[in-house]
Amino acid sequence: MAQGPTILLDETEVRIPGDLTDIAAFRRWAQSDAFPEKGRIDWIGAQVEVDMSPENLNAHATPKSALTRDLGILVETRDLGVVCTDTTRLSCVDADLSAEPDVVVLLFKSIEAGTARLVPGAGGGEGNYVEIEGAADIVVEVVSNSSEHKDWERLFERYFLAGVREYWICDARKGPATLRLHHRGPRGYEVTPQATDGFTPSEVLGAAVRFVSLPPRLGIVRYRLETR
Repeated sequence: MAQGPTILLDETEVRIPGDLTDIAAFRRWAQSDAFPEKGRIDWIGAQVEVDMSPENLNAHATPKSALTRDLGILVETRDLGVVCTDTTRLSCVDADLSAEPDVVVLLFKSIEAGTARLVPGAGGGEGNYVEIEGAADIVVEVVSNSSEHKDWERLFERYFLAGVREYWICDARKGPATLRLHHRGPRGYEVTPQATDGFTPSEVLGAAVRFVSLPPRLGIVRYRLETR
């Protein structure tokens, strides 16, 4: 098959090879030294999606940090698994998906059961993992203006096809931050009902969670994931 032209996004200096005809080719590129170190580049249903938008501090960076921190405390101190962020790649061939979610929760029991697998890098030694293949236990996306459609529609469908047990969507762009938990239903994700006090049960965590905004300080809004 003839190789197509390399696509160069001038403003971002991202070079996308012209031979990305399927998810296998995309994953090989993602694991190579030629893959960009900056920006988020996903394969979603046979499309390469590039987002080089800067993170809004209060609406994206600090809520993502809080969710990663507090989920890490909840999951890792109980020795249940690991919590990863940013450039942790999650891939599923059956879902035609290879993405870098904002936050990923992976439990040890899922690795032991074979529903998720750690993929080593090419030529890497023991423990040199670069990708999670299969179904993560929780995926969290923090919505930004550039990702709204992707988070609520395209990834909503693909994470379900990938077998992700819970899909959380956080939106801190306007007013109080919201955190919507979704669990697996017969045909797709369904909204997990929230109690009147704002707590939502998570079957994966065996606890209820509530995401709250703390009083701003010097213009910075901080957040906390509360559990009970």
